[in-house]
Amino acid sequence: MTAFLYRWSPAAKFGRAVPKTKIYEHATLAASVKDKFVSDVRRITWAYKLAESTINLPGSAEVPEIQVFEIESNADDVSEGVLAAIDKAVRTPIIFEISRRDGGADAIRMVAAHKQLGTGAPKIGPYFSTPWLPASSERGAVPTSVDLLSLYTALLQPLTPVASRPGEKVSDVVGRLTAVRALEREVAALEGKLRNEPQLNRKVELRRTLKAKQADLAKLANPTENPAAGKTN
Repeated sequence: MTAFLYRWSPAAKFGRAVPKTKIYEHATLAASVKDKFVSDVRRITWAYKLAESTINLPGSAEVPEIQVFEIESNADDVSEGVLAAIDKAVRTPIIFEISRRDGGADAIRMVAAHKQLGTGAPKIGPYFSTPWLPASSERGAVPTSVDLLSLYTALLQPLTPVASRPGEKVSDVVGRLTAVRALEREVAALEGKLRNEPQLNRKVELRRTLKAKQADLAKLANPTENPAAGKTN
């Protein structure tokens, strides 16, 4: 899928600057993260508020609103620690657009983490991102959706490095991606052991284990794989 930025609805435009001190007030930050705010961030703008009152899509307890934050970078990028601090300070889901100067031209990437709301603090998953795109790129239409939950799902799914399966929720995709990354680490470790193992019988055992892990990885990454396939009662 070709990566692109979205053409947000003018009706949802919010356009408010967010002082860094406001983030500090609403999130407990390590000194290193505060340093990153200083070194990485030039300006934070609460650019759009996607809500029933602005785009006429009903919200829910899971996704009451979706915010779009624009962050102008002082450097080459903005660290995930900074994004996580903002995500923790703002309860509703956020889509970030980070801008930077790239060889004399402006570039933007869209990045977001799946945020699950509950009775306590929101649970924030891993961050997904488009590649850097020219700021002058033509923007695409926001996905057609029946409510804010389906819109949030449609906005996040193209960012994830594994394709979603039919009927799969974003939380399921995030869980599968977490498992994929764990298996990738196991496969890399087994490959290293196999290269360095001098004993033939041990090599055979490691190769067998490696092939099994690689097969599990292929199944998890397959967008059409049915988790129930092959199971019998």
